[in-house]
Amino acid sequence: MSRIFEELGREATPMGDISLRRRWEPELELDVWEVILGDEFLMSSLFTTGERALASLGLAATVGDNLNIAIGGLGLGYTAVEALADERVASMYVVDTLAAVIGWHEDHRTPLGAELTTDPRTTLVHGNFFELVRTRESLAPGGPGRLDAILVDIDHSPRHLLDPSHAGLYRPPGLARLQEQLMPGGVFALWSDAGVDDEFVEVLRGSFASAEAHTVTFENVYTGRATASTIYVAVTSNDGVESSRAPSGSTAPHRGRVQL
Repeated sequence: MSRIFEELGREATPMGDISLRRRWEPELELDVWEVILGDEFLMSSLFTTGERALASLGLAATVGDNLNIAIGGLGLGYTAVEALADERVASMYVVDTLAAVIGWHEDHRTPLGAELTTDPRTTLVHGNFFELVRTRESLAPGGPGRLDAILVDIDHSPRHLLDPSHAGLYRPPGLARLQEQLMPGGVFALWSDAGVDDEFVEVLRGSFASAEAHTVTFENVYTGRATASTIYVAVTSNDGVESSRAPSGSTAPHRGRVQL
């Protein structure tokens, strides 16, 4: 049996203290890992259905093989590991603004840290995802326009933000800049802890060639009732996708950490 409660890491950040903790859940007889930022629960290993669905639904909308993808937000790594389960993924760049979170994975303090960081397709990127998109900096080597998919799990929803500076991404100008990172036919997928936001769906449809919202449900073990989250999936125009797509094997995986 594990210790009842153990804080595995804590660091100060501009958004408040972030901590990683592990606690024993006696009713379920298992360890639960949690990431907490200030007063916000960012991630729990007990509820990962939505994070995994972000990867599976986002990648299901892609075409071709040898996919180069980026993920905004590392968390406990469930979206990233689910993405790596897709054998078409050739390289994956996971961007997180919090160095502590990256370090916890590199030190294997998180439940999936070893699996994630030892996969040669993985590169952990220390950088501000929103600023990289806003300033048109490339999320991956080779410059913008090289990614087949961008999967984002950072804010609670397009309206419930961890930081007000994130708001621009969810408006047409921000979405236009995000599209610059994608190849023709590329996919933007977003996790939300709220129900379907019809207004945001219309914003996506006005910015992308197509967009839809998926409701993902799972049982809350504490309440015994179903809990829902939303995965938004938007696809850029695929005009010229065949001629623009990189040749097979043209992007070499780069395992480790980089600073942007």
